[in-house]
Amino acid sequence: MRAETRHQLKTDRFTQATIGVAEATAHWTIEHKYKLVIGVVIAAAVVGAVLGSWYYITQQDDKANLELTKAVRTLETPIRPAGSPETPNAPSFASAQERAKAAKLQLQGVIDTYPHTHTADIARYLQGTNAIELGDKALAERELKDVASSHNSDLAALAKLALASFYANNNRNKEAVDLYKGLINKPTNTVSKVTAQMQLAGLYESSQQSMEAKQVYEQIVKDNPKTEAESMAKERLASLK
Repeated sequence: MRAETRHQLKTDRFTQATIGVAEATAHWTIEHKYKLVIGVVIAAAVVGAVLGSWYYITQQDDKANLELTKAVRTLETPIRPAGSPETPNAPSFASAQERAKAAKLQLQGVIDTYPHTHTADIARYLQGTNAIELGDKALAERELKDVASSHNSDLAALAKLALASFYANNNRNKEAVDLYKGLINKPTNTVSKVTAQMQLAGLYESSQQSMEAKQVYEQIVKDNPKTEAESMAKERLASLK
């Protein structure tokens, strides 16, 4: 089996383990592209060094994947009902805050130990969204902005969506609007145009900008005939009248 195929299988297994955590409806994959331009005459030692570096990075990503999977499991661990004791052999947390604190340590471990891996970028995204749960605004913004500027467009789009929501919830509407408009103009596999439009329209509604919200909903209806998006937009339009 080719090395690329083996690596893709590992990436697929990791994706299946973490899907649903990043976003309830988000589906994403990480693409690895390697391009080597080799001249007609090149020393065998140089080729060996390049291949060795590639192998090292791949191995580091695999190790990081295992650690990130542990953090994801922590994020998925259920919260016990208030006053309920721990159940043996059934991991749980007393509160969402307790769970978020445990996940924060694990995610930071991935970021610190494997900083130059693709998996670390995912850990930063999750650290940003987890920081929102903890109320750590500085950490949330820092991590999400970092991932939003990454070269992985699908992961960057998720970070921008989360960052826009963060801004909207902290009375930074202009920054939120700019991010939503950027996502509308450049949709990705993880954040569709209509998803960003619905979020933008919702922000306009909450800001008492009914005319702006109406324009966005009308565009959704026009662009998405006979779809759930059209139905949702029509419902919102009716409520604005």
